[in-house]
Amino acid sequence: MSFNEAIFSKNNLDLCLRELAKEFRKLNGKSMPAEIILIGGASVLINYGFRDTTYDMDAIIISSSVMKQAIDRISDKLGLPNGWLNTDFMRTKSYSPKLIEHSTYYKTFSNILTIRTITAEYMIAMKLMAGRKYKNDLSDIIGVLKHHEETGTPIALAQIKEAVETLYGSWSALPQSSVEFIEQTLEKKNYIEAFEKIRGSEKMNSAVLRAFEADYPGILSESNLDEILRSATQMLQDEEEEKSEESLTQSM
Repeated sequence: MSFNEAIFSKNNLDLCLRELAKEFRKLNGKSMPAEIILIGGASVLINYGFRDTTYDMDAIIISSSVMKQAIDRISDKLGLPNGWLNTDFMRTKSYSPKLIEHSTYYKTFSNILTIRTITAEYMIAMKLMAGRKYKNDLSDIIGVLKHHEETGTPIALAQIKEAVETLYGSWSALPQSSVEFIEQTLEKKNYIEAFEKIRGSEKMNSAVLRAFEADYPGILSESNLDEILRSATQMLQDEEEEKSEESLTQSM
């Protein structure tokens, strides 16, 4: 599991997509357009103002086969890592083919490449299905809810349930922890406080996993991640308690 990722802002994200469209047009010609549906962090970045950057450029790509070559060329041209724009997301549990029909138009570049994104309750449904405590999933959900509350378009639990059922078949498909999280969040609506608390926890969890990956490369995977995170976090808490006890003993 790799933590080596590029950092994208809204400005350089558009630059990358614009250059990609130009390169794709050179390779593909003008007759066959392409469509990319941006997922996750990139979609949050485009549609909402509570994040300045993202590490994610996950996408659903509807295109001829030369798109892969165009992506690789832009990687070389702009100094981006391999896979800077990828479809790995489509192999995760958050993916649903129905996301395409529930996407929203963003921009068209070079009259050949159309970009679409995921917003509102469908974004929340995806983030709930992923429920990763070391990424931005839960804080993004709170950020989206806060935005819609402040703009007079609040998102109700019924809308989220409908989106989950549309994408994944039933509400019970979600992890139980995600169900409890969204129900409690919508009940309390303390979005500002909750965002800061959850985002801090996500950053800490990410740091713990990065440290583990550095010490034990190649062991971390999606299947063992939660257990490793629990164990590593408990070890850190135990170490902090030992330090506190030692400090208290020395002061007596």
